Amino acid sequence: MVQRSSGSGVAENKAGKWHTFNEKFVVEERYVDVADRRGLYRASVILSVVGLALFIAILVSVVQSTGLHAMDEPIHDWLVTTRSGALTAFMIFLAVFFGPIALPIIVLVVVVVWGVAAKHAWRPILLASAMLAGVIVSQIILHIVQRSRPPVDQMLFGADQTFSFPSGHVLGACDFLLVGAYLIVSRRRSRRAAVIGFAVAAVGIILAISSRLYLGYHWPTDTLASFSLSLMILGGVIALDTWRTARIEGEPITGELSKGESPRE
Repeated sequence: MVQRSSGSGVAENKAGKWHTFNEKFVVEERYVDVADRRGLYRASVILSVVGLALFIAILVSVVQSTGLHAMDEPIHDWLVTTRSGALTAFMIFLAVFFGPIALPIIVLVVVVVWGVAAKHAWRPILLASAMLAGVIVSQIILHIVQRSRPPVDQMLFGADQTFSFPSGHVLGACDFLLVGAYLIVSRRRSRRAAVIGFAVAAVGIILAISSRLYLGYHWPTDTLASFSLSLMILGGVIALDTWRTARIEGEPITGELSKGESPRE
């Protein structure tokens, strides 16, 4: 019997680890129906156009103090009258959960755990990229528009005198929930899973928006602007993910290590 040298075993072990590491960054492709792929591209275009149109309408109304801007003060004033101790505590919890410290940690944990647990890291990387894009876009717009927040004396969780438009908290929550929901349900063939996934995302977004408005840190149009930006980011993610991973029957699966579902499954 011929025994392999320890050096050969170490080399094979290193090669195996490198193979596993390399495979993480190979995009896993999938077969979909022609109609489904067209539907994904159509959805990406609709989301992007609707998001852009809504954002422009809100931006114009804020800059010119017309249109949707008229609802800001009445809604803010009404929310001030609805405040109570228990509700304030709950809204502060939501503010912390979707805040600039907790949410990035949550996103980091999700991306790392998902990236390690999954055979391919395409989707967690896509989620992280969408979150980063949202941060960059919001910071650029914040310093261009330079909108003032509601009165400081009506803020319930400490003073904040930074710019208000758009809401970074809401944009981060929308990106995490919407993009995360898409990346999960898009790999399932069940429409019920898609409905449940986006319904959960919608509830989370409503809670994030309610918290920022209730605590007095944003005008309603700030949060709507964030939601519209997130729709555009989601549309971009769907288009990129579909272009890179969705294949129809007859198209080859590219990439030496890429895996795809059989079109007959």
